[in-house]
Amino acid sequence: MSTTSTLITADLARAARALAQVSLSVLSARTGLEAEDVRAFERGVHDLDEERNRVLRVGLEELGVEFLPADDEAGVGYGVRQKFNPRTDKRIENWENEGGPALEDDI
Repeated sequence: MSTTSTLITADLARAARALAQVSLSVLSARTGLEAEDVRAFERGVHDLDEERNRVLRVGLEELGVEFLPADDEAGVGYGVRQKFNPRTDKRIENWENEGGPALEDDI
């Protein structure tokens, strides 16, 4: 997970939530932010303070979204993408569930 302190914009937040395919209520429950505040931020009605913006960013990153910085030299703007494609995500899930529940080990 990235711990970058760069603030995200309303359009990045909206795109990230769509990419993560998560509802406002789920995002709100995961981050502790009010759903209406996130909705208003995504619509450009009002800004979030720096701390709440960072909480939103980290919450979206935990849901599998990666924020991409702008690269002025290459002429590429900022954006979002999935950290893992669906195939990789499924493989990771299988690895985590391999062998059943973890138990105490005397080694």
